[in-house]
Amino acid sequence: MQVTVSPARISGTVTANPSKSAMQRAVAAALLANGKSIIRNPGLSNDCLAALDVADKLGATITRHEDHITIESNGVHPKYDEINCGESGLGIRMFTPVVALASQPVTINGHGSLTTRPMNFFEEVLPQLDVKVTSREGKLPLHIQGPLRPKDITIDGSLSSQFLTGLLMAYGAAAEDVTITVQDLKSKPYIALTLQLMKHFGVAVQQQNFETFHFGKKQQYQAKEYTVEGDWSGAAFLLVAAAVAGKAEVHHLNTESAQSDKAILEALQKAGAYIMPGMFTINIEKHNLKAFEFDATDCPDLFPPIVALAANCDGITKIKGVSRLAHKESDRGLTLQQEFGKMGIRIDLNGDEMLVHGGTGIKGATVSSCNDHRIAMACAVAALTADAPVVIENAEAINKSYPEFYDHLKLINGKVDIAVNA
Repeated sequence: MQVTVSPARISGTVTANPSKSAMQRAVAAALLANGKSIIRNPGLSNDCLAALDVADKLGATITRHEDHITIESNGVHPKYDEINCGESGLGIRMFTPVVALASQPVTINGHGSLTTRPMNFFEEVLPQLDVKVTSREGKLPLHIQGPLRPKDITIDGSLSSQFLTGLLMAYGAAAEDVTITVQDLKSKPYIALTLQLMKHFGVAVQQQNFETFHFGKKQQYQAKEYTVEGDWSGAAFLLVAAAVAGKAEVHHLNTESAQSDKAILEALQKAGAYIMPGMFTINIEKHNLKAFEFDATDCPDLFPPIVALAANCDGITKIKGVSRLAHKESDRGLTLQQEFGKMGIRIDLNGDEMLVHGGTGIKGATVSSCNDHRIAMACAVAALTADAPVVIENAEAINKSYPEFYDHLKLINGKVDIAVNA
């Protein structure tokens, strides 16, 4: 699919799409619970649909209604010997420890960029919990056989906070008087979201400084009703669009959320955008934008929208945390440098720092998403202030997390032309 985004002045009101981070965690918790859970405002992006398919294959009964989804389960009882997590990094890392709760062997697969991402940490950690694991030289497919037996364990938190999420959720269903100790944890807000959601489904974890996570007496996940909040990761692009090209009101965003990507407000504030936050609404308007410094180590998914913001700021913006970008849907640091370079924006990569030379003017160009949903959205936002239209190839990459993105951009007066068969 080819999408052309033309320069435009943004104005209007839009509702943020559901958080895929919260949605996928809710699906896992509902799978681990006994009884019928109801998920309202469900996300239906590719990653969320993959999570629902995994839960179905692991024993849950999924029923989709017009405005909610019911998940009936009595724990992990695989109906098939293979599951597929699609292209979801969270899905593969979260569900693998959950799958390991079962005693029967299961093959875990994925597609797209997920097949090239390193999965060595499963082979390093899970055997310590009596789980048999084999892979294709550290890559998918994974062959898992449990049951996982929770023990006191120390893991390297710099490997993946998503794997820690899966381990915490699996421990929640089976652990008793054990502690997970984590060294050098990255993306602490994502773990806060995991703990928040586990507690909602009846499992409490005692944590200290995100370094130790203690499970006392054995607990059981309880079937619950859960409403998925708006997604700060996707909404970040709408907020940046308004900040660089007009004004907008974005609804269904919880400023008290545990989602790490609400830090986009900090970046926008540093850049000089006009922001008026409510409890579930953000009003944002363009102002004189200036270069800023921002540490995205704990929120690496914000790099693409922040680069689109920085391209419109006078001066050189410095963003820390580049080391977190290598194993995304693309090598995002290099991809941002390459695709924004086509639009006339210079980006330097210096170790863990990215320098974006903004205020030099964005040029119309033909760019590629590189099959990365966030790159497609970042290029679309940059196009709003370009000197000519920007053509985005492989623009359907947005379906991974935010299939409504182009429609939402149109709602706030974005000029978007979609050529499905291009």
